Amino acid sequence: MDLAYAVVRHDPPEVFVAEDVDTLQWVLAVRVVARTDPGRLSHDGRDALRAALLDEQWGEAVAAWIELSGVPIDVYPGGLQVETRATFSPELAAAEMQFAALFREP
Repeated sequence: MDLAYAVVRHDPPEVFVAEDVDTLQWVLAVRVVARTDPGRLSHDGRDALRAALLDEQWGEAVAAWIELSGVPIDVYPGGLQVETRATFSPELAAAEMQFAALFREP
């Protein structure tokens, strides 16, 4: 399974994982952007975020939030692998390791 993920660089950082980048944008819009204290935003900034959310422009809302808040969000549209017993077998690991790069002679 290949998942999309994002790191919101708050202190401490938050990590969000979704099945694809479209879902990830929606999650960030709902879990980060929409939960922003409106008192911390300018009137125009607040209105812009509200409009983007109401228009379901998730990516636009997230990008505007980054600019307004100054908090970076690193988005990785894929590449996070989830290993399960079906995809990784600890029982076969010893056999697999002997063919790994570390075990080749230089």
